[in-house]
Amino acid sequence: MIGLAACFALLGAASNAVGTACQRKAAATVPAGGGLRLLFALARHPVWLAGIAGVVCSAMFQALALVNGPMALVQPLFIMELPFALFIAGLLMRRGLPAPGWWAVGAMVGGLAMVLVAADPSGSHDQAPMARWVPALAVGLGVMAVAVVLARASRSPLFRAAVLAAAAATGNALTAAMLKSASATLETDGFAAFLTTWQTYGFAVLGVASLLLLENALQAGSLAASQPALTIGDATVSLLLGVLLFEEHIRTGIWLIPELCGAGLILWGVVRLTRVVPHAQQTLAGEEPALAPAGTTPKLARPEGPDGHTDGRAG
Repeated sequence: MIGLAACFALLGAASNAVGTACQRKAAATVPAGGGLRLLFALARHPVWLAGIAGVVCSAMFQALALVNGPMALVQPLFIMELPFALFIAGLLMRRGLPAPGWWAVGAMVGGLAMVLVAADPSGSHDQAPMARWVPALAVGLGVMAVAVVLARASRSPLFRAAVLAAAAATGNALTAAMLKSASATLETDGFAAFLTTWQTYGFAVLGVASLLLLENALQAGSLAASQPALTIGDATVSLLLGVLLFEEHIRTGIWLIPELCGAGLILWGVVRLTRVVPHAQQTLAGEEPALAPAGTTPKLARPEGPDGHTDGRAG
């Protein structure tokens, strides 16, 4: 069951990466706009439809993974979405991953393996009593609210991007926890019970809110500012929710040393990957970067606002 959950989680991460890359590739080919006109324009592109299919498949794979394994195992594996997305977007935009980028991916994979082997997540209940849900939701939603307030009060684009990404990560972890409960209800009690449990509507609403927070994080600052908080935050909060909500078990004591070392490798790999991959942010956004002068190193470009200053948007 653990192996099956891990396979489904990796398939979910890869599917979401495909969906994200395809949608952004299609969005780069249509005129700027909004509302239904943009939606209709995108719907005529097979690449965009493939992206939607990727997102749907990702949700299905995530639900299957959460039903078959502990949340403390499944959610950290979604860390692999970033290298998957960069690799797939690079293929779509005809840009290869440079050697330092592969070293960063290797660090992420090695660190993730170290964390999961050392933690050895096991033992999980599909449901949690409301006595556990109430404090988990209160703390999680409180953290998200505080992050939004801090972001609005700050003038630093990097700080805003980081705290909004942390809020999105917390929302993603809570969404996964509710998806786990709702999926278990669907499996054991049927579709009618699935439609009457509060977790079904909770993960739908919170999932949309987390997506909006992520979009704002990407608009607020660079990918290098938001991605570490998003990646590490989601895995950390998911691990805590797995232990506190579903009574999952992880090893502590001396095992904390390799767990922390693995987390450090993951963090280094994420930061390194977003910095060394040429035009990583534009690649993920499906944009064509400006050519760098000969003999210089490409940097992450940021669009200019009406006053000529960079506005920190991801595209």
